[in-house]
Amino acid sequence: MIFKTLLIGAWLLATLCSTAQAQAPKLSTFTNPRYLLNPGDVVEVQYRYTPEFNQTVTIQPDGFVTLEIVGEIKISELTLEQVRTIIRGKASSRLKDPEVMLVLKEFQKPYFVVAGEVAQPGKIEMREKMTALQAIMLAGGFKDTAKSSQILLFRKVNSDVAEVKVVDLKKIKRTTDLERDLTLQPGDMLFVPENTITKISRYMKLANLGLYFNPLDVLRR
Repeated sequence: MIFKTLLIGAWLLATLCSTAQAQAPKLSTFTNPRYLLNPGDVVEVQYRYTPEFNQTVTIQPDGFVTLEIVGEIKISELTLEQVRTIIRGKASSRLKDPEVMLVLKEFQKPYFVVAGEVAQPGKIEMREKMTALQAIMLAGGFKDTAKSSQILLFRKVNSDVAEVKVVDLKKIKRTTDLERDLTLQPGDMLFVPENTITKISRYMKLANLGLYFNPLDVLRR
């Protein structure tokens, strides 16, 4: 009888753990990746033994820069180390064992966007680890008309597509519920609707985000 009771208890514990894992948001992982270069960033390229080829360049809207030895290359959405490797490889055709160093002179500060039924929609600088609920609070909190049970989180996958996640913040009422909150990443966009949205695709073209985000709201801050 005792053995049977222990088996039932173990089964209940495993079931509860499995349920908790199934309910946890899939996009909650927070990482600290290396900074990826963006259009508008200013990068200084330094050659140790041939400083006459040093350049300071601004990444163009299409992600490309033009360097004297290397020519035209795309460096947006790459880390400084990845770009250094590319430049060193291409410069090797003209220089012997070139030593290249990159310095990020100006860069786009990490941010997230909150739009829709919040008091102060707009673009907000991300200065520390941030959750979806904290982001809503920074945007002035929910309006009375907000549908807090169906917030849309748009997370950029690549230059063309964003992943879409539905976040239910209505259920987060106690401290014990906070683990269900989503941790944001730089560039995330939150949209708080007024009414229920019936059709939600897992992925969406970035060009179509204008259906949810008013450009004036995004640029307000």
